[in-house]
Amino acid sequence: MAADRRIVIENCSIATVDAHDTEHPSGHVVIAGNRIESLGAGRAPEGLENVDRRIDATGHLVTPGLVNTHHHYYQWITRGLATDHNLFNWLVALYPTWARIDEQMVYAAAQGSLAMMARGGVTTAMDHHYVFPAGSGDLSGAIIRAARETGVRFTLARGSMDRSEKDGGLPPDFAVETLDGALAATEATVKEHHDSSFGAMTQVAVAPCSPFSVSTELLREGAELARRLGVRLHTHGSETVEEEQFCKELFGMGPTDYFESTGWLGEDVWMAHCVHMNDSDIAAFARTKTGVAHCPSSNARLAAGIARVPDMLAAGVPVGLGVDGTASNESGELHTELRNALLINRLGAHREAALNARQALRLGTYGGAQVLGRSAETGSLEAGKLADLVLWKLDTLAHASIADPVTALVFGAAAPVTASFVNGRQIVEHGRLLHVDEDAIARSTREQAQRLARIAAQG
Repeated sequence: MAADRRIVIENCSIATVDAHDTEHPSGHVVIAGNRIESLGAGRAPEGLENVDRRIDATGHLVTPGLVNTHHHYYQWITRGLATDHNLFNWLVALYPTWARIDEQMVYAAAQGSLAMMARGGVTTAMDHHYVFPAGSGDLSGAIIRAARETGVRFTLARGSMDRSEKDGGLPPDFAVETLDGALAATEATVKEHHDSSFGAMTQVAVAPCSPFSVSTELLREGAELARRLGVRLHTHGSETVEEEQFCKELFGMGPTDYFESTGWLGEDVWMAHCVHMNDSDIAAFARTKTGVAHCPSSNARLAAGIARVPDMLAAGVPVGLGVDGTASNESGELHTELRNALLINRLGAHREAALNARQALRLGTYGGAQVLGRSAETGSLEAGKLADLVLWKLDTLAHASIADPVTALVFGAAAPVTASFVNGRQIVEHGRLLHVDEDAIARSTREQAQRLARIAAQG
């Protein structure tokens, strides 16, 4: 939409998730081009010019779009497998299948993952893709193409693995890259696809997979590469007790100390999970402003444990929410993570004081934007920020009797998305995607899942 063209949204509840948690029981939002021009209580100002559309949002809550901070799209076509395994056994069971993915499969899986998130209010997505079998095609390009078609803002965390079974790692030998190959391919991906400008639709991070599958050299040189190129860093950290044991046995220190020794703590770094963190670990993350992608459903699915999110927030650690790969979160929806983050954390030491509804919403919006390094652009509704926002319908049977709209959104059933805007462009209307064919994607993902299963069975 041209910068001087406007969309006016009125008669809605608004949760801005700004620094003051400003809310309006009945207010308006004015979009001009790809930015939020103004918002506030009551109706929009009179005399606005070039208004292309007015939306009566009675019965709706408007929030910033949700921000997903950790995912593995390729796993969309291996959902429902190894459902009673912990992380280690799950990885051992699925790596031989994942190692046979190709460009066609990855594209279909990315379409499915992105479609499900976008339908549920995600406006900024990411994918941590680290499986690059030889001869599998342009996997990074396929993922980025799917994100562009869906219409979401996107970060590709270009992953890598160079520690295979023969080196004491988990992936099959034929599923990893060499150290030099991984670094060169990552650098090429950054140079081809990363956009550092304000409002960028595509960014790239450097993202070696995990201590189980990555050499110390790849971690250290990956961090140096990211900082030379001016991009962010992402990996898995402190997900299980087995990881802590692995790091102590192999490196003589716990995961956080190991990461710090390789240059992997800093305000340009975010890590997925961080379940098994002691006070010293949390203090190190807070001191360095290292971010955390909290994935409550996946942590529960794989019996990894409960991350100390309340303690992280109290210490000043940036925390966002993640879906994680859909082979460990079969729904693939981030809006359900708002509720799960709140409920699961209340099972921990802080009990009912762990998180409240507004803290959960902040994790899924501003917290995620902060973790991805984009909080100056998105994550809250403020004049001048990008027009990434969602209209949640809260006047139906599922929510109408809950007086507080934020409580309804977080504690209640998954709320329908009437409209979702990214960069001022609408991508969802009445729960349906506007720019891709959901039914065609469903057929394609099923076909590719069946194809991968056949290839894996043949060995």
